[in-house]
Amino acid sequence: MSSTATSSPNAATLLAPIAEDMQQVNRVIRQRLASEVMLINQISEYIIGAGGKRLRPALLLLVAGALGDTTGHRHELAAVVEFIHTATLLHDDVVDESDLRRGRKTANALFGNAASVLVGDFLYSRSFEMMVGVGKMRVMEILSVATNVISEGEVLQLLNMHDPDVDQARYMQVIRYKTAKLFEAAAQLGAVLSGSDAKTEAAAAEFGRRIGTAFQIMDDWLDYTGTAESMGKNAGDDLREGKPTLPLIYLMEHGTAEEAALAREAIEQGGTDRFDTIFEAITRSGALDHTLECARGEAQAAAKAISSFPDSIFKDSLLELCSYSTARQS
Repeated sequence: MSSTATSSPNAATLLAPIAEDMQQVNRVIRQRLASEVMLINQISEYIIGAGGKRLRPALLLLVAGALGDTTGHRHELAAVVEFIHTATLLHDDVVDESDLRRGRKTANALFGNAASVLVGDFLYSRSFEMMVGVGKMRVMEILSVATNVISEGEVLQLLNMHDPDVDQARYMQVIRYKTAKLFEAAAQLGAVLSGSDAKTEAAAAEFGRRIGTAFQIMDDWLDYTGTAESMGKNAGDDLREGKPTLPLIYLMEHGTAEEAALAREAIEQGGTDRFDTIFEAITRSGALDHTLECARGEAQAAAKAISSFPDSIFKDSLLELCSYSTARQS
Protein backbone atom coordinates (compact mmCIF):
# COMPACT_ATOMS: atom_id res chain seq x y z
CA MET A 1 0.00 0.00 0.00
CA SER A 2 1.45 3.33 -0.97
CA SER A 3 1.55 6.20 1.51
CA THR A 4 -0.45 8.37 -0.86
CA ALA A 5 -4.05 9.39 -0.21
CA THR A 6 -6.62 8.76 -2.94
CA SER A 7 -9.27 11.10 -4.34
CA SER A 8 -12.48 11.76 -2.44
CA PRO A 9 -15.41 14.17 -2.39
CA ASN A 10 -14.52 17.61 -1.13
CA ALA A 11 -15.93 18.93 2.13
CA ALA A 12 -18.43 21.26 0.47
CA THR A 13 -19.90 18.43 -1.61
CA LEU A 14 -20.39 15.97 1.23
CA LEU A 15 -21.91 18.66 3.47
CA ALA A 16 -24.38 19.81 0.78
CA PRO A 17 -27.44 18.18 2.46
CA ILE A 18 -26.97 20.41 5.51
CA ALA A 19 -25.86 23.61 3.76
CA GLU A 20 -28.89 25.61 4.95
CA ASP A 21 -28.55 24.19 8.47
CA MET A 22 -24.90 25.24 8.57
CA GLN A 23 -25.87 28.78 7.60
CA GLN A 24 -28.29 28.81 10.51
CA VAL A 25 -25.56 27.50 12.82
CA ASN A 26 -23.30 30.34 11.69
CA ARG A 27 -26.06 32.81 12.54
CA VAL A 28 -26.38 31.29 16.02
CA ILE A 29 -22.60 31.49 16.45
CA ARG A 30 -22.54 35.19 15.58
CA GLN A 31 -25.47 35.92 17.87
CA ARG A 32 -24.08 33.98 20.82
CA LEU A 33 -20.58 35.43 20.52
CA ALA A 34 -21.87 38.87 21.45
CA SER A 35 -20.37 40.33 24.62
CA GLU A 36 -20.19 43.78 26.17
CA VAL A 37 -16.42 43.27 26.45
CA MET A 38 -14.90 44.39 23.16
CA LEU A 39 -11.78 42.21 23.37
CA ILE A 40 -13.94 39.09 23.72
CA ASN A 41 -15.83 40.05 20.57
CA GLN A 42 -12.61 40.81 18.74
CA ILE A 43 -10.80 37.55 19.55
CA SER A 44 -13.90 35.38 19.21
CA GLU A 45 -14.68 36.89 15.83
CA TYR A 46 -11.09 36.38 14.72
CA ILE A 47 -10.87 32.70 15.62
CA ILE A 48 -14.38 31.80 14.45
CA GLY A 49 -13.88 33.81 11.29
CA ALA A 50 -10.75 31.79 10.49
CA GLY A 51 -13.17 29.27 9.07
CA GLY A 52 -12.29 25.62 9.02
CA LYS A 53 -14.61 22.89 7.90
CA ARG A 54 -16.89 22.99 10.96
CA LEU A 55 -16.83 19.19 10.92
CA ARG A 56 -18.00 18.65 14.47
CA PRO A 57 -21.23 20.69 14.20
CA ALA A 58 -21.72 19.22 10.73
CA LEU A 59 -21.46 15.73 12.19
CA LEU A 60 -24.22 16.52 14.70
CA LEU A 61 -26.46 17.84 11.93
CA LEU A 62 -25.82 14.87 9.61
CA VAL A 63 -26.56 12.28 12.30
CA ALA A 64 -29.65 14.21 13.40
CA GLY A 65 -30.82 14.29 9.78
CA ALA A 66 -30.09 10.62 9.22
CA LEU A 67 -32.13 9.66 12.28
CA GLY A 68 -35.03 12.05 11.75
CA ASP A 69 -34.52 14.80 14.35
CA THR A 70 -37.47 17.18 14.61
CA THR A 71 -36.70 18.87 17.95
CA GLY A 72 -35.38 22.16 16.65
CA HIS A 73 -32.39 22.24 19.03
CA ARG A 74 -29.82 21.04 16.50
CA HIS A 75 -28.59 24.49 15.45
CA GLU A 76 -28.03 25.64 19.02
CA LEU A 77 -26.19 22.46 19.99
CA ALA A 78 -24.12 22.47 16.81
CA ALA A 79 -22.98 25.97 17.79
CA VAL A 80 -22.18 24.71 21.29
CA VAL A 81 -19.97 21.99 19.83
CA GLU A 82 -18.14 24.56 17.69
CA PHE A 83 -17.63 26.84 20.70
CA ILE A 84 -16.14 24.00 22.73
CA HIS A 85 -13.84 23.11 19.84
CA THR A 86 -12.80 26.75 19.42
CA ALA A 87 -12.03 27.05 23.14
CA THR A 88 -9.76 24.01 22.94
CA LEU A 89 -7.95 25.54 19.95
CA LEU A 90 -7.32 28.76 21.83
CA HIS A 91 -5.89 26.85 24.79
CA ASP A 92 -3.97 24.41 22.56
CA ASP A 93 -2.16 27.17 20.74
CA VAL A 94 -1.06 28.75 24.00
CA VAL A 95 0.22 25.44 25.39
CA ASP A 96 1.95 24.53 22.11
CA GLU A 97 3.28 28.07 21.60
CA SER A 98 1.88 27.94 18.08
CA ASP A 99 1.87 30.99 15.84
CA LEU A 100 0.06 29.66 12.78
CA ARG A 101 -3.30 27.92 12.33
CA ARG A 102 -5.36 27.52 9.15
CA GLY A 103 -2.84 29.71 7.36
CA ARG A 104 -3.32 32.67 9.72
CA LYS A 105 -1.63 33.95 12.84
CA THR A 106 -3.00 32.31 15.98
CA ALA A 107 -4.99 34.41 18.44
CA ASN A 108 -2.24 34.13 21.04
CA ALA A 109 0.34 35.40 18.53
CA LEU A 110 -1.82 38.46 17.86
CA PHE A 111 -3.50 39.17 21.20
CA GLY A 112 -1.26 37.45 23.74
CA ASN A 113 -1.52 34.28 25.80
CA ALA A 114 -3.54 35.71 28.69
CA ALA A 115 -6.29 37.10 26.47
CA SER A 116 -6.49 33.87 24.47
CA VAL A 117 -6.86 31.69 27.56
CA LEU A 118 -9.51 33.94 29.07
CA VAL A 119 -11.56 34.14 25.88
CA GLY A 120 -11.33 30.35 25.66
CA ASP A 121 -12.82 30.26 29.15
CA PHE A 122 -15.60 32.60 27.98
CA LEU A 123 -16.45 30.24 25.12
CA TYR A 124 -16.60 27.28 27.51
CA SER A 125 -18.89 29.11 29.91
CA ARG A 126 -21.09 30.41 27.09
CA SER A 127 -21.38 26.83 25.83
CA PHE A 128 -22.72 25.60 29.15
CA GLU A 129 -25.13 28.52 29.33
CA MET A 130 -26.48 27.46 25.93
CA MET A 131 -26.69 23.78 26.98
CA VAL A 132 -28.90 24.67 29.92
CA GLY A 133 -31.22 26.52 27.57
CA VAL A 134 -31.88 23.31 25.63
CA GLY A 135 -33.35 21.80 28.81
CA LYS A 136 -32.26 18.19 28.24
CA MET A 137 -30.31 16.46 31.00
CA ARG A 138 -28.90 13.88 28.57
CA VAL A 139 -27.38 16.70 26.52
CA MET A 140 -25.76 18.17 29.64
CA GLU A 141 -24.44 14.77 30.63
CA ILE A 142 -22.83 14.05 27.25
CA LEU A 143 -21.20 17.45 26.87
CA SER A 144 -20.02 17.79 30.46
CA VAL A 145 -18.37 14.36 30.27
CA ALA A 146 -16.85 15.25 26.90
CA THR A 147 -15.28 18.50 28.09
CA ASN A 148 -13.82 16.72 31.10
CA VAL A 149 -12.33 13.94 28.97
CA ILE A 150 -10.91 16.48 26.51
CA SER A 151 -9.15 18.23 29.40
CA GLU A 152 -7.72 14.91 30.53
CA GLY A 153 -6.48 14.34 27.00
CA GLU A 154 -4.74 17.72 27.01
CA VAL A 155 -2.91 16.80 30.21
CA LEU A 156 -2.02 13.35 28.87
CA GLN A 157 -0.54 14.91 25.76
CA LEU A 158 1.47 17.30 27.92
CA LEU A 159 2.84 14.35 29.88
CA ASN A 160 3.76 12.57 26.64
CA MET A 161 5.70 15.52 25.23
CA HIS A 162 9.40 14.77 24.82
CA ASP A 163 8.84 11.21 26.08
CA PRO A 164 10.32 8.69 23.61
CA ASP A 165 8.83 5.76 25.54
CA VAL A 166 5.29 6.59 24.42
CA ASP A 167 3.92 3.58 22.54
CA GLN A 168 1.02 3.31 20.10
CA ALA A 169 -1.46 2.51 22.89
CA ARG A 170 -0.62 5.72 24.78
CA TYR A 171 -0.70 7.68 21.55
CA MET A 172 -4.16 6.34 20.74
CA GLN A 173 -5.41 7.15 24.23
CA VAL A 174 -4.51 10.80 23.75
CA ILE A 175 -6.33 10.88 20.40
CA ARG A 176 -9.46 9.24 21.83
CA TYR A 177 -9.54 11.73 24.70
CA LYS A 178 -8.27 14.95 23.17
CA THR A 179 -9.69 14.88 19.64
CA ALA A 180 -12.12 12.03 19.06
CA LYS A 181 -14.22 12.69 22.17
CA LEU A 182 -15.84 15.84 20.79
CA PHE A 183 -16.56 14.09 17.47
CA GLU A 184 -18.14 11.29 19.51
CA ALA A 185 -20.23 13.72 21.56
CA ALA A 186 -21.41 15.59 18.45
CA ALA A 187 -22.59 12.42 16.72
CA GLN A 188 -24.16 11.11 19.91
CA LEU A 189 -26.08 14.36 20.38
CA GLY A 190 -27.52 13.96 16.89
CA ALA A 191 -28.93 10.61 17.96
CA VAL A 192 -30.24 12.00 21.26
CA LEU A 193 -32.08 14.81 19.49
CA SER A 194 -33.80 12.28 17.25
CA GLY A 195 -35.04 10.29 20.25
CA SER A 196 -33.10 7.19 19.18
CA ASP A 197 -32.80 4.10 21.37
CA ALA A 198 -29.65 3.26 23.33
CA LYS A 199 -28.28 0.95 20.63
CA THR A 200 -28.57 3.60 17.92
CA GLU A 201 -27.11 6.25 20.22
CA ALA A 202 -24.12 3.98 20.90
CA ALA A 203 -23.67 3.39 17.16
CA ALA A 204 -23.64 7.12 16.50
CA ALA A 205 -21.13 7.63 19.30
CA GLU A 206 -18.84 4.95 17.86
CA PHE A 207 -19.06 6.52 14.42
CA GLY A 208 -17.99 9.88 15.85
CA ARG A 209 -15.17 8.36 17.90
CA ARG A 210 -13.81 6.39 14.96
CA ILE A 211 -14.06 9.21 12.42
CA GLY A 212 -12.48 11.67 14.86
CA THR A 213 -9.61 9.24 15.39
CA ALA A 214 -9.15 8.86 11.64
CA PHE A 215 -8.97 12.62 11.19
CA GLN A 216 -6.32 13.03 13.89
CA ILE A 217 -4.16 10.17 12.63
CA MET A 218 -4.32 11.75 9.19
CA ASP A 219 -3.27 15.10 10.67
CA ASP A 220 -0.22 13.35 12.09
CA TRP A 221 0.44 11.74 8.68
CA LEU A 222 0.12 15.13 6.99
CA ASP A 223 2.63 16.65 9.42
CA TYR A 224 5.28 14.74 7.48
CA THR A 225 3.78 15.04 4.01
CA GLY A 226 1.89 18.34 3.91
CA THR A 227 2.94 21.97 3.54
CA ALA A 228 1.96 25.17 5.29
CA GLU A 229 -0.07 26.12 2.20
CA SER A 230 -2.09 22.90 2.13
CA MET A 231 -2.47 22.37 5.86
CA GLY A 232 -2.67 25.90 7.21
CA LYS A 233 0.21 25.15 9.56
CA ASN A 234 3.89 24.37 9.29
CA ALA A 235 4.90 20.87 8.24
CA GLY A 236 7.03 19.39 11.00
CA ASP A 237 5.28 21.26 13.81
CA ASP A 238 4.74 18.05 15.79
CA LEU A 239 8.43 17.25 15.49
CA ARG A 240 9.37 20.74 16.58
CA GLU A 241 7.22 20.38 19.70
CA GLY A 242 8.61 16.94 20.57
CA LYS A 243 5.26 15.18 20.10
CA PRO A 244 5.61 11.38 19.81
CA THR A 245 3.11 10.85 16.99
CA LEU A 246 2.54 7.57 15.17
CA PRO A 247 5.12 7.99 12.38
CA LEU A 248 7.89 8.55 14.93
CA ILE A 249 6.62 5.79 17.23
CA TYR A 250 6.64 3.34 14.33
CA LEU A 251 10.14 4.41 13.34
CA MET A 252 11.41 3.78 16.87
CA GLU A 253 9.81 0.33 16.96
CA HIS A 254 10.56 -0.86 13.41
CA GLY A 255 13.47 1.19 12.09
CA THR A 256 17.16 0.36 12.37
CA ALA A 257 18.97 1.01 15.63
CA GLU A 258 20.38 4.21 14.14
CA GLU A 259 16.92 5.36 12.97
CA ALA A 260 15.35 4.55 16.34
CA ALA A 261 18.03 6.58 18.10
CA LEU A 262 17.40 9.46 15.69
CA ALA A 263 13.67 9.37 16.46
CA ARG A 264 14.25 9.21 20.22
CA GLU A 265 16.57 12.19 20.05
CA ALA A 266 14.04 14.14 17.97
CA ILE A 267 11.30 13.54 20.53
CA GLU A 268 13.51 14.33 23.51
CA GLN A 269 14.95 17.54 22.08
CA GLY A 270 12.29 18.76 19.66
CA GLY A 271 13.19 21.10 16.83
CA THR A 272 13.26 20.55 13.08
CA ASP A 273 16.97 20.84 12.38
CA ARG A 274 17.05 17.27 11.11
CA PHE A 275 13.56 17.16 9.62
CA ASP A 276 14.75 16.05 6.18
CA THR A 277 16.79 13.18 7.61
CA ILE A 278 13.94 12.05 9.82
CA PHE A 279 11.43 12.34 6.98
CA GLU A 280 13.63 10.11 4.81
CA ALA A 281 13.89 7.53 7.62
CA ILE A 282 10.13 7.62 8.25
CA THR A 283 9.41 7.12 4.56
CA ARG A 284 11.98 4.35 4.19
CA SER A 285 10.75 2.45 7.26
CA GLY A 286 7.13 2.25 6.09
CA ALA A 287 5.93 4.45 8.97
CA LEU A 288 3.79 6.61 6.68
CA ASP A 289 2.20 3.53 5.12
CA HIS A 290 1.43 2.15 8.59
CA THR A 291 -0.02 5.48 9.76
CA LEU A 292 -2.26 5.74 6.71
CA GLU A 293 -3.45 2.16 7.15
CA CYS A 294 -4.37 2.87 10.79
CA ALA A 295 -6.40 5.91 9.71
CA ARG A 296 -8.17 3.89 7.02
CA GLY A 297 -8.97 1.16 9.53
CA GLU A 298 -10.66 3.69 11.78
CA ALA A 299 -12.63 5.14 8.85
CA GLN A 300 -13.80 1.68 7.81
CA ALA A 301 -14.90 0.95 11.37
CA ALA A 302 -16.84 4.23 11.39
CA ALA A 303 -18.70 3.24 8.24
CA LYS A 304 -19.54 -0.15 9.71
CA ALA A 305 -20.89 1.44 12.90
CA ILE A 306 -23.77 3.14 11.04
CA SER A 307 -24.66 0.24 8.75
CA SER A 308 -28.06 -0.04 10.47
CA PHE A 309 -28.97 3.63 9.87
CA PRO A 310 -31.80 4.04 7.33
CA ASP A 311 -30.75 5.01 3.82
CA SER A 312 -30.82 8.76 3.21
CA ILE A 313 -28.78 11.57 1.73
CA PHE A 314 -27.53 12.26 5.24
CA LYS A 315 -26.24 8.72 5.68
CA ASP A 316 -24.62 8.97 2.26
CA SER A 317 -22.74 12.06 3.43
CA LEU A 318 -21.63 10.31 6.61
CA LEU A 319 -20.22 7.46 4.53
CA GLU A 320 -18.54 9.91 2.17
CA LEU A 321 -17.02 11.58 5.22
CA CYS A 322 -15.28 8.29 5.98
CA SER A 323 -13.61 8.35 2.57
CA TYR A 324 -12.80 12.04 2.85
CA SER A 325 -11.17 11.63 6.25
CA THR A 326 -8.30 9.58 4.84
CA ALA A 327 -7.99 11.09 1.36
CA ARG A 328 -7.70 14.78 2.18
CA GLN A 329 -4.52 16.78 1.75
CA SER A 330 -5.34 19.46 4.33
